[in-house]
Amino acid sequence: ILAQDCSFPSALSRPSHQVLVMTNREQDVYFAKLAEQAERYDEMAEYMQRVGEQPAELSVEERNLLSVAYKNAVGSRRAAWRIITSVEQKEKSKGNEQQVSYAREYVAKVEAELQKICDGILALVDKNLIPSDRCPI
Repeated sequence: ILAQDCSFPSALSRPSHQVLVMTNREQDVYFAKLAEQAERYDEMAEYMQRVGEQPAELSVEERNLLSVAYKNAVGSRRAAWRIITSVEQKEKSKGNEQQVSYAREYVAKVEAELQKICDGILALVDKNLIPSDRCPI
C-alpha cells in the first residue's frame, strides 16, 4: 500500500485554473462566433440581435459579426429563391402546372422568411443602433 499525500491545491489558487466569468453580452458574442464557425447563421443573427438590443454601442467586432450573420442568413435564402424560381420557369415551360403551383408556394415561403429577416434587422437598426436623439435631421 502506497502512502502518498493526495491533497491538491485549490483550483482557484493557481492562475491557470481561474474561473472566467463572462457577461451575457460576451456570451452572446461567443455563441455568435461558434454559430458562424458551424455555419448556423440564423442562430448567429439571433445572438447578435440580443447584443444589438443592449444599451451599449456595438464594437467593431460586434458590428462585423452582426453584418456577417444577416448577410449569410439573407444570402442563403436569396440563393434558394433563385433556384426555386428557375425550377418554376422550367416547369412552366414544360406545362407542368401542378409543379409550378408547388414551386410558387415554396417561393412564397422563402420570400416570407426573407421579409422576416429584413424586418428584424431594420427594426434593430432603427430602434437600437441608430437612436433618434443621436441623429439630428
